[in-house]
Amino acid sequence: MLTVLTLVTGVAALLLAAWCGWAAYRDQPTKDWHLIGMAAVSVLAAVQLVIGIVQLARGEKPEQGTAIFVAYLLGAFACVPAAGFMSLAERTRWGSVTAAAGGVVLAVLQVRLYDIWGS
Repeated sequence: MLTVLTLVTGVAALLLAAWCGWAAYRDQPTKDWHLIGMAAVSVLAAVQLVIGIVQLARGEKPEQGTAIFVAYLLGAFACVPAAGFMSLAERTRWGSVTAAAGGVVLAVLQVRLYDIWGS
């Protein structure tokens, strides 16, 4: 795995979580700008998914097993879009809380992916 990409994705996810958390604190739902931020973070997770699959295809192996690594990659790829769709369904401050939670989950998954790969 690319350590820099993992770090950038984790930091971007935490920034997204703080931004959406601030909106929730101000009793606001997610707005278009929040969704653009979620899309940007999702692109980082998609790039990470592609790089992880390419590295596996080249024969590189994670320390803690390929199956768990792929499962975490897919979970990291899906968590922010899922939170984004849920925040659209809940057009209150709780939608912003859901989006913030998705950012925190993605950051935690980045730490776990780093551990699984063994970097």
